[in-house]
Amino acid sequence: MQKKVVAVVMGGYSSEFEISIQSGQVVLDSLSKTVYDVYAIHITKEKWYYKSEMDETFEINKANFSFSNGSKTIQPDIVFNAIHGTPGEDGLLQAYFELIGMPHTSCNYYQAALTFNKRDCLSVLKSYGVHCANAYYLNKGDEIKPDDIIKKVGLPCFVKPSRSGSSFGISKVKTIEELPAAIEMAYKEDPEILIESCLVGTEISVGVIQYKGEVVVLPATEIVSENEFFDYEAKYLGKSQEITPARIPEEERERVKAEAKRIYELLNMKGLSRSEYIIQDGVPHFIEMNTNPGLSSESIIPKQALAAGITLEELFGNLVEQALDKKKVS
Repeated sequence: MQKKVVAVVMGGYSSEFEISIQSGQVVLDSLSKTVYDVYAIHITKEKWYYKSEMDETFEINKANFSFSNGSKTIQPDIVFNAIHGTPGEDGLLQAYFELIGMPHTSCNYYQAALTFNKRDCLSVLKSYGVHCANAYYLNKGDEIKPDDIIKKVGLPCFVKPSRSGSSFGISKVKTIEELPAAIEMAYKEDPEILIESCLVGTEISVGVIQYKGEVVVLPATEIVSENEFFDYEAKYLGKSQEITPARIPEEERERVKAEAKRIYELLNMKGLSRSEYIIQDGVPHFIEMNTNPGLSSESIIPKQALAAGITLEELFGNLVEQALDKKKVS
């Protein structure tokens, strides 16, 4: 049987570039080499290119996403999308791949754009009765009214860019005097921001996948950060405990599992996602969803998959095969 050609795209245009490179490398190392021919594709603002194991680079033909390997032209059968942030998680690449007829492992372009914009995603889910924090929205240039903001969300509160990942640009604000600087920092990541009330409870991360034709909720992870919240240091520099399965009562476990599956299906998701919750007074409150979550050795999804008895080879191979099967159906 002829091997399928998988192009693993990584990098991107955002602050999450290096994290994406790590994720992409895990995918490259984990996909079965007896089933697939796997190529590392780097996406940068300057150029898109295939990077060989000898560190040679060959530019991508954006008309059909083909490239040279130095001796012949390679035409991928499918793209494995390992880019966090723009353009791989906000719908831009998904729309491009759809236009050129290239199967890919991530969700569709609309779902990617919606979930990447925290404000829009929260607005949609609240209409379905999903519990969320109180929020105040600002666009760059809007008048800042600290008293009105605090009246709505209280103190402490979180100031967040609407579109960013890995906790870049997020601040926990404890006093009204800290608010302007936190808003300015969030604007460095995105001209749209949100300010949310501080939920008090257990932080839980839940992976949801389509696995062997079914929606499967992976074992939940409990986040215990040494810092004020689950920030960049906590996520990637060891300043947190990530405990899988989460140490929560069975009733709460089932509640957050059901909510994660409901939200996945409400948003018509496909492939892999990871959503974050604070369980406050026994009720899961939705924080955000990542449609291209981290896949590095320090990331949560690989640990949850292993806890569910799914190897990374099986997890990533399943994503590839589902996307190829979807192309056959369409």
